Amino acid sequence: MNLRLLVWRQAGPDKPGKMVPYNVENISPDMSFLEMLDVVNEGLIRRGEDPISFDSDCREGICGMCSLVVNGIAHGPDRGTTVCQLHMRRFKDGDQVVIEPWRARAFPVIKDLIVDRGAFDRIIAAGGYISVNAGGAPDGNAILIPKETLDKAMDSAACIACGACVAACKNASAALFTSAKIAHLGLLPQGQAEESRRVVRMVEQMDREGFGSCSNEGECEAVCPKEIPMTNIARMNREYVKALAK
Repeated sequence: MNLRLLVWRQAGPDKPGKMVPYNVENISPDMSFLEMLDVVNEGLIRRGEDPISFDSDCREGICGMCSLVVNGIAHGPDRGTTVCQLHMRRFKDGDQVVIEPWRARAFPVIKDLIVDRGAFDRIIAAGGYISVNAGGAPDGNAILIPKETLDKAMDSAACIACGACVAACKNASAALFTSAKIAHLGLLPQGQAEESRRVVRMVEQMDREGFGSCSNEGECEAVCPKEIPMTNIARMNREYVKALAK
């Protein structure tokens, strides 16, 4: 198939950016979206031009590195998938495809389609852990946990910190990411001793990073490749208010 791409090109964080058109020919519908970009870059390199910079690593929907807005949708049109799992058969011959980076003040552009997501790392560092004494691992059955609680914790732990929730939100809120990290620890007995301190530190760090407030519109849940539920945000808000009241 033949496609017309409009790609955001930006030489650096302090440089102006613009949409640049590229005509792409003979793209196999069996290619992944990132493989298509690889083909585009091979052509640019052969012509002596600067290739399009974009993030990727595992290309299996696990690592959270890929981060593209495709035709206005974070990770593209397929629900519950990352952009590395998007295949070109999702598009038709002659389509125009617009490719942009995540857009948020807290995610400054490094180059082209690559953004700095270090803000997420700093939120995790503020409280996304449990403190335990060093030693051998305890027996797996030493603390019994109800299956419903465990399922909710593991669903939250599925978050891969890709940042699609921020990119989709009109406020650039990181509430879904932060609440998932708080929930997957706070729901388990091992994480409950530090829960009050954790939620206050992580929410306040989220605010310091410049993310916007949540207005409960659901764009984050709609584009999340791991389909993290918004109920985590409600839980985070309740725990935050309780922690401040102590």
